[in-house]
Amino acid sequence: MAAESHALLSPSSSHRWLNCTPSARLEETVKDQGSVYAEEGSCAHALCEYKLLSLLNAEKEGKYEDEMRKALVEYEKGIKQYGGVEMEECTDMYKSIVWDKYRDAVSRTKDAELFIEKKLDFSDFIPDSYGTADAVIISDGLMEVIDFKYGKGVEVSAIGNTQMMIYALGALAAFSWEYKIERVRMTIIQPRKSNISDYELSVDELDVWKNDVLIPRADAAYEGRGEQEPGEWCKFCKIKATCAKLADKATFAYIKHENK
Repeated sequence: MAAESHALLSPSSSHRWLNCTPSARLEETVKDQGSVYAEEGSCAHALCEYKLLSLLNAEKEGKYEDEMRKALVEYEKGIKQYGGVEMEECTDMYKSIVWDKYRDAVSRTKDAELFIEKKLDFSDFIPDSYGTADAVIISDGLMEVIDFKYGKGVEVSAIGNTQMMIYALGALAAFSWEYKIERVRMTIIQPRKSNISDYELSVDELDVWKNDVLIPRADAAYEGRGEQEPGEWCKFCKIKATCAKLADKATFAYIKHENK
């Protein structure tokens, strides 16, 4: 999904701030250094966008010419360094899966819509939060939210994925007034790990999670309330090197292991 660098409570870091609510404010003063992996991912995302827009443009008789040019410019920023056969193959896989899902939606609902790089507002349930979904497909009964992951380090599952659930809620807020949506299917496509992961919830199930978990914890995170809770979500935390709670947990685990 597109960058969320200016949102304090970004969906991409939600697994961390939902479990350790003070972490978002504690990380706030640490500058994001960026990485070649992020730049490579941005290049691949731009190519995904361009390929899908090209298909939509042909179907909609030139409606997406401007968006295509912008996506191509973004892709060309990194093509010399990051482009190649692997990126072409991975983005072709993503394009084919998304387009097949869209055509299936059209077969069920004639006025089904495919949105590429759709900007979403989450501020009704997460203070000052927003983001951009890679692909959203809207049809009567079913909405699909699709995320392209170009990374090849850690395999990412859609099951219980809080980033995907937040994007689903944002898309529902944007489109549920126009379509009768009953279920949401969230899909992660990670070609370099040969990983396609799906997770489906009813709108009612998402609403319960939003009210019982997301809103209270997002409010606490925004205000910096709560206790620091070390766990596997610390892996990409910007302050993990100076976190006393994490150090205490590591020390306790070491002592326990030595005393076995």
